[in-house]
Amino acid sequence: MKQAVKRDVVEMSLEFLAAALRRLTLVTCCGLLLLAPVAAQTGEAAPVRSQHQDLYSFDHYIHAVPETAGDYRPITADERLRWFTRATVGPKNLTGGLFTAGIGTGFNFPHEYGPHWQGFGQRYGMRLTGISTGNAIEAGLGSIWGEDPRYFHTVHATFGARAKNVFDLTFRAYQPDGERHLAYARFVAEFGNNFLSNTWRVPSEADWQHALIRTGWGFGGRALSNAFAEFVPQMWRRLRHKPDPYPVDARTP
Repeated sequence: MKQAVKRDVVEMSLEFLAAALRRLTLVTCCGLLLLAPVAAQTGEAAPVRSQHQDLYSFDHYIHAVPETAGDYRPITADERLRWFTRATVGPKNLTGGLFTAGIGTGFNFPHEYGPHWQGFGQRYGMRLTGISTGNAIEAGLGSIWGEDPRYFHTVHATFGARAKNVFDLTFRAYQPDGERHLAYARFVAEFGNNFLSNTWRVPSEADWQHALIRTGWGFGGRALSNAFAEFVPQMWRRLRHKPDPYPVDARTP
């Protein structure tokens, strides 16, 4: 009897993971199809006129806040596609999933998955499916009006100004005019993804209340990601005794 139950649990877990992989593949393909027409119409980006150069840190470029609207270089279709890939299956996101799935398994939430390795895998797969859906919506929808999903770090700013920048770019984003506007695609992605995922989530968290909670956590996760991009590269340079790449008199406006 116990062996039969165990076999059923394993089969259900495998079916869940297979379904999650199918959804992930479908969402990724949809994201690529949405971005492909834009890539075909986008030429080479204009060179950056600002003295603030971009940094390559960890697994991606970290872009500096443009000094003026004219210094802003709009995101290209290729850069948008790289952002989607990195934000979905990059090391930072995959590692974060280990912690969130581990916490959920430790507290056995949601309880349908259970406090075991199969439950851990289900929670990890569910998170990855939700993030891929949200990133595909943000990247695809934002490409229509040029909303830039990237984070832009400050240069030689005070801690308060840097924290303000982290918070501001959680809810706003650059657009082709070089100014920050409300990140409409991001809001649609966060709300749409979390309400859409109710169709394949377990019953205990497939309601509008949990969808709103997940949306709040989604914006919180974006703020943490922004803080990482803002502060960690500088700390990493200091630990490695690397020089500051910006001139001493460089400032973010």
